[in-house]
Amino acid sequence: MTKSVRSRVNESLLQPLERPALAWIVRRLPAWVTSDNLTVFGIFGAVLTFVSYGLTNWCLGFVWLASFGLVIQWFGDSLDGTLARFRGHERPRYGHFIDHTTDIFTQLLIILGIGMMPFVQFESACLALIGYYMISTYEHIRASVTQTLRISVGVLGPTEGRVVVILVNTLVFFWPPTPIITLWAPLTIVDIALLVFFALACVMTTTGYITDLRQLSAEDPPRSGR
Repeated sequence: MTKSVRSRVNESLLQPLERPALAWIVRRLPAWVTSDNLTVFGIFGAVLTFVSYGLTNWCLGFVWLASFGLVIQWFGDSLDGTLARFRGHERPRYGHFIDHTTDIFTQLLIILGIGMMPFVQFESACLALIGYYMISTYEHIRASVTQTLRISVGVLGPTEGRVVVILVNTLVFFWPPTPIITLWAPLTIVDIALLVFFALACVMTTTGYITDLRQLSAEDPPRSGR
């Protein structure tokens, strides 16, 4: 029987700034705002991002709306659990389930939305999505064994990922990328970044598997038969 997650670890680069900012915000939220409201708000932000990326095929200015959608998604996703803990309304199993299930759909919308942009190959975005799911799946498998869920990988976590995407959105608005490499299709710098992310995800998942396997093998040696 799988044990529940007992702790969450987030050692991302922006945590020293993000944690007090979230604490400041939740103290000022009106009573009618609930954790479930914030979860829905975060999903709305992901949908807005997806639609906005699709609209960039008609007007690149919609990339700003996509960035705003990412801010909304961060607000809802980061504050729903924080608010529950602040008000003493935690539901550990429900919260864990809804939080990480929601992530499956919001990341699907955001990354496939990127693939809908006029200078991005959809296949590149799909590979990046596979890379994200690889890391996420591995961390949840690891958490089922160690009871510790790592929110960040090294110094990079979900917030840093959103910041990077917003920065890329800003850059492509002012300097729309043109193809620089042709393999199976013309690839822009955005495609290359997505493919690099996929490659890194494969490497990190593989090295993490090898490292954790050795540690678990030492901690959980085979039992002698009776």
